Amino acid sequence: MATEKDYYQVLGVDKNADDATIKKAYREIAKKNHPDARPNDKEAEAIFKEATKAYSVLSDKDKRKQYDQMGHTAFTSGAAGGAGGYDFNFNDLSSMFGGGFGDIFSDLFGGGRRQNVDPNAPRKGASIQTVINISFNEAVFGCDKEIEIPYKETCSSCNGTGMKKGTSTIKCSRCNGKGKVAFTQQSIFGVTQSIRTCPECEGRGEIIKDKCPDCSGKGFTKIKKKINVTIPAGVDSGDNLKLTGRGDPGVNGGARGDLIIEVRVKPDLAFKRNEYDIYTTVQIPFTKAALGGEITIKTVSGDEKYTVKAGTQPDSVVQLKGKGVPKLHGYGRGDHFAKLVIDVPKKLSSKQKEILEQLEKTFNE
Repeated sequence: MATEKDYYQVLGVDKNADDATIKKAYREIAKKNHPDARPNDKEAEAIFKEATKAYSVLSDKDKRKQYDQMGHTAFTSGAAGGAGGYDFNFNDLSSMFGGGFGDIFSDLFGGGRRQNVDPNAPRKGASIQTVINISFNEAVFGCDKEIEIPYKETCSSCNGTGMKKGTSTIKCSRCNGKGKVAFTQQSIFGVTQSIRTCPECEGRGEIIKDKCPDCSGKGFTKIKKKINVTIPAGVDSGDNLKLTGRGDPGVNGGARGDLIIEVRVKPDLAFKRNEYDIYTTVQIPFTKAALGGEITIKTVSGDEKYTVKAGTQPDSVVQLKGKGVPKLHGYGRGDHFAKLVIDVPKKLSSKQKEILEQLEKTFNE
């Protein structure tokens, strides 16, 4: 017979751990390895059973005391002063835990809280997601765009009720108007029963007998709708814009959902963006780099004049403050950084070559 693991080690707690620590440790193991979370996983099932067995002992004050004194032999048949042959059984976990087990798994899987939701309460409609493509300049300075979206318009015939005019709802026959039904299933714990929302009426307790012919009982009709969207200056690729109340209609009088627009910006050949700063490359004649003088730097706002110093080295970077991208929902702008690339001519005239040779001699001297 294989040696049984120490229950404290199974749960990963110290022998002096309090009840709250033991319960927390078990909850984490159970949530990760529960058969509902990892179906058909024999290893997870074994871990779950082992942890549940350990918790059944350590969560009980008397059983834990016996276990601390005698170890696993406390629950072996015939053990002196033991539990009289305590037999662990998975088929009735709720009685084994004195009701605590149900509370744990209600918390883990949210069953209890979902049952308390009023299905007839107003609920906000779902959000609609779409994508808009804009140019680099449109992202920098903002723009107005017209887009077309799939839109659910409240049915004018039934005013969103989904019912044919002059009719009313009837009691759901499956749940008898309660909105909830009992489900029974076989699991590793034996036969279990749970109360769930009625799938027939979705918890409302009533159903539509005569559906609106114009919307087939849905309460809305699908259309293509054109809307104007204002793109703020400074928006970047991947940003999302939210238009409140432009999504799907709500339920039971709830507010409409939102329209979420993902912005995608087409890259620019000349300008590279990093947050609110812009980077470019500017070629200047090697004579201008040596002698200094005025150059022109192209920015998103237009051409800027800049005077380079004599002796400017290759790959020097010029910073133009406030010539970058406007800050989204803020004040000010980023900067423009221009890397200066020295343009060395590939071909020279005889006169140019002669001048450069004379210049070279002066350097040698």
